[in-house]
Amino acid sequence: MSVSESSYRNLVLYEVSVRNHSLCGTFAGVEADLPRVAGMGVDCIWLMPIHPIGQLGRKGNLGSPYSVSNFFEVNPEHGSKVELARLLRCAHDLGLRVILDVVVNHSARDCPLVQKHPTWYAGAGSRGNTLPGWTDVQGFDHGQPEVHDYLISVLKYWAQFGFDGFRCDVASFLPLDFWRAARAQLDVRFPKLIWLAESTYWSLIAERRAAGLPVLSDNELYEAFNLTFDNDVFAIWQAAVLGVAPLRRYAEILRMQDGIYRSGAEKVRFVENHDHGRILALAPGRDEALAWTAFQAFNRGAFLLCAGQEAATAHMPSLFERDPIDWGGYELQPKLTRMAALKKEPALRGGHFTITAAGSELQAAWQTEEESLYGIFDVLNRRGVYDVLLPDGYYPEALHGGHVEVQGGKCRLRDSYAVLRCRGNGWKPFYSEVFDFSAEEMIGRV
Repeated sequence: MSVSESSYRNLVLYEVSVRNHSLCGTFAGVEADLPRVAGMGVDCIWLMPIHPIGQLGRKGNLGSPYSVSNFFEVNPEHGSKVELARLLRCAHDLGLRVILDVVVNHSARDCPLVQKHPTWYAGAGSRGNTLPGWTDVQGFDHGQPEVHDYLISVLKYWAQFGFDGFRCDVASFLPLDFWRAARAQLDVRFPKLIWLAESTYWSLIAERRAAGLPVLSDNELYEAFNLTFDNDVFAIWQAAVLGVAPLRRYAEILRMQDGIYRSGAEKVRFVENHDHGRILALAPGRDEALAWTAFQAFNRGAFLLCAGQEAATAHMPSLFERDPIDWGGYELQPKLTRMAALKKEPALRGGHFTITAAGSELQAAWQTEEESLYGIFDVLNRRGVYDVLLPDGYYPEALHGGHVEVQGGKCRLRDSYAVLRCRGNGWKPFYSEVFDFSAEEMIGRV
């Protein structure tokens, strides 16, 4: 059952921690900010878990929101269900959808279910808690049908409450049969829900398989999900950002995604989220950070922003403490708003995406029979003259305004990134021995 649709690749998502989004740390604090967020071109709010948090093994003073002690209630520190319902109504009135971060792999160690239904949990040892550092949670035994019935009832409850979908925590660790059953049952009443899987890294998939632990690949997740995270390429992306690996290697992995995943499979592209820290803390400089952000907005797939990104901060709020975002003057909001608007361009809605160059910078195109878009992303901040696959002329620039002149197949940019409006089709991917080498052709030329 393939459930991906091309429209998902045009979504702009925005991750929110209720605890740290505002000074008050409440649903009301998030609600008050929704008009501004909607004005950035965001389509969908991702609310991190909103439930009461366990005490046993608690991390920090307030605990991780992923240590859930009651799946049907809200954390009283955030407010009441009445206030949550008002937040959802406000979002919907603004044309926003809201997806809830659901944790169905595990619960808090002192969740009442541990005492009431001890057989619902995996036993002590590696299968009860399969990642180091997860000291505040206990894993469910997903071989128990009653566990799956209970967890599906949780999903039904929050869909009925008014959420528009789910971001499913560590979705790769659960059986595919569970996700198929959940989709089948919820699709009956809620067929338009967004299903986003927190997929995992290729290295962790291999590690868990070697240890005999359950794990799903992205391809398996696409049987039940609309979207998966870009974690499969995250390691090589980080290496490229830091200059440890060549851009070509990262771009080759992106090309690989087109070949190994089913048709229509869509990714969520990001440069930061609560798990990975801020791009301004990772990239060597601001220009590189903005070029990478623009590339991920231009890249095929949904585009994820993390609350606070528009404040140009390098600090990611703590997951375990009150650590409100210092919004300052929303310095990067105009730039991110223009990047988000790319997702609604006709070329990104109906075109074909091609990475055309991956040497000292990334170049890519969205191709249609009508207007196309050609992007240049100087993610290494080399600055200078760029060789581009465009005829000579003046091209309107979509992100900064004005025009860029191409002369003799070369151009200069005033910023570290640009997206040019053009007419053209037929661009081919950059040459890569991984995909394009042919011994027969080489021998034939000798």
